[in-house]
Amino acid sequence: MLHQLSEVPKWDVVVIGGGSTGLGTALDAASRGYRTLLLEQSDFAKGTSSRSTKLVHGGVRYLAQGKIRLVFEALRERGLLLRNAPHLVTVQPFVIPCYSWWQLLFYGLGLTFYDLLSGRYSLGRTSWLNKKGVLRRIPTIQSNGLRGGIMYYDGQFDDARLALSIAQTCAKQGGTLLNYVKVIGLIKQADGKVTGVKAQDVESGQVYTLQAKAVVNATGVYVDEILQLDEPAQKPLVLPSQGVHVVLHSSFLQSDTALMIPETPDGRVLFAIPWQGHVMVGTTDTPLQTLSLEPVALEAELNFILQTAGKYLHKKPTQHDVLSVFAGFRPLAAPTHETGATKEISRSHKLLTAPSGLVTVTGGKWTTYRQMAEDTVNAVVKIVDLPARPCVTHTLPLHGYTTNRYANGLEGYGSDAATLETLAQTDPALTEKLHEDFDCTVAQVVWAVRFEMARTVEDVLARRLRVLFLDAEAAMAMAPRVASVMAAELGYDKVWQERQVTGFLALARQYLSVNIAREQSLAGI
Repeated sequence: MLHQLSEVPKWDVVVIGGGSTGLGTALDAASRGYRTLLLEQSDFAKGTSSRSTKLVHGGVRYLAQGKIRLVFEALRERGLLLRNAPHLVTVQPFVIPCYSWWQLLFYGLGLTFYDLLSGRYSLGRTSWLNKKGVLRRIPTIQSNGLRGGIMYYDGQFDDARLALSIAQTCAKQGGTLLNYVKVIGLIKQADGKVTGVKAQDVESGQVYTLQAKAVVNATGVYVDEILQLDEPAQKPLVLPSQGVHVVLHSSFLQSDTALMIPETPDGRVLFAIPWQGHVMVGTTDTPLQTLSLEPVALEAELNFILQTAGKYLHKKPTQHDVLSVFAGFRPLAAPTHETGATKEISRSHKLLTAPSGLVTVTGGKWTTYRQMAEDTVNAVVKIVDLPARPCVTHTLPLHGYTTNRYANGLEGYGSDAATLETLAQTDPALTEKLHEDFDCTVAQVVWAVRFEMARTVEDVLARRLRVLFLDAEAAMAMAPRVASVMAAELGYDKVWQERQVTGFLALARQYLSVNIAREQSLAGI
C-alpha cells in the first residue's frame, strides 16, 4: 500500500479518515472503478467507529421524535447490511419492560409501526409479553410492579470488525488504504481549488505529496480540523458529544435477549446488550468542547449508567463490577441555533462542498454508512471530471461473507476463519491461548499483523480482538505476549516491545472504572 503512494501519479479520489464514513466512501468509490486512496492518521476505526453501542438499528428514539424518513432509511440500510455481511451482523431480540398498562400500549403500537416501516427488511414481528414472558426472556429484570413487556428485533454487530471488513473489501476492489498516515495539508492551485493532499507516514516520518481530482473529508468529529486547513475562518460544522458504555459480567443479564430502557431520568434511551459473552450497558450523551484520540469517561457518566441499570436489574451493578468502561465521540452536525441538548441534534448526515472543491461529510451513524458513502461519491462525481458510474454497494458482499457461524472466538472472521485455523495448525505455539478467560490465540495476533494491518499492541487488543473493550485487566495481562509475537512478525526489538507494553498499560488503566473514579476525584472533576 505504501508503494502505491509513489507509483500513482494522480488519484481520482482521496478520502481522509478511516472510520465508518471514510471506509464506506472509499469502498463506494473503488467499487465504481475510481482510483481511490484512503488515509487514516491512527488505526482504522480508532475513534467513534469502534466505540458504538454495537447496534444496526433504525432508531426507536427517532421514531418517537417523528423523524420517520430517518428511521425508514436506517431500517432499509439495516436490511442491506444484514444481507451483505451476515458473518458480522446478527438479529438481536430486545425487550422493553413495562411497569404500567399505558406503557404496554404506547410502546407496543410504536414498535408495530417500526416493523411496518421496515417492510421487506423486517427482522421479526413485534409482540406483547406478559410478566412471565418477560421474566422468561430476562430472568434478572426487576419484577416488582412489572406488567409485561414488548419484544422487538434489531441488528447487532462488531463495529471494529465491520470496519476491517469494509477496508478489506475496498482493497479487493482496487482501493489503497493506509493507517498511520496523517494528512498535514491540502494542495491548492492558483485559483484556490484543492488538487491533493500532503501526508506524513507517522511511523517513518516520510512526507508525501499526493495529487487528486477530488478530496473527501470524512474525519468524523475531526472534520473541522481539515476544514480549517482549507479555510481557517470556517465555522464549526460539528458539535461533538461523548457516549460512554460499561461492560459487565454476563450474570447481570443471564440472557441472549437485550434490555431496552426507553426513557431514563434525563429522557434518553439505555441499552443492556449481550455482547461477546459479556453485557454492555450504555449510553450517555454529554456535550463536549475539546477532543482527543482517546476520550475518557467521566465518573458522573459511569455512575449514571450504573444507577439507571440498577433500577431495572435485581443485581445492582457497582463500579467494582465494571470490567471495562469506554467512551467515544459522536460527530453530531452542529445546529444553526444555540442549543445544549445533544439529543435534539440531527443524526442525519450532512454534505458540504467548499468553494475549493473539498467535499465534507459528517453526522449520521454506523447503520447508514453505506447510504452516506453513496451520497458522498455522487456529490464528488458532480463536481469533478469523473465518468458517472452507478453505485454497486447495495448488493456487494463484504469481505468474509458467509452464512456459516464460527465459534471459539472466530465469529467475526467469516470465511477467513477456516484459513486462520489452517495457519494455526502449522505451529503448536500458534494455538496457545492469550488468556484463560478468552478464546483468543497467538494465531490471531499473527493474522492481525499479516492480513489486517495491525501495527501496535493496542490495534490488536482493542480493535482486532476487542479484549480491551470487554475486560481491561485481561487485556493488560495479554499485552506482553502480544508485543512479543508482533515484534517477531514485524522485526522489532525488545525496546519496541517494552515501549508498546508500557504505553498500552497506561491506556488500559483508563478503561478501569476504579481508576477513573480515583483520578477524577483527585483532579476535582
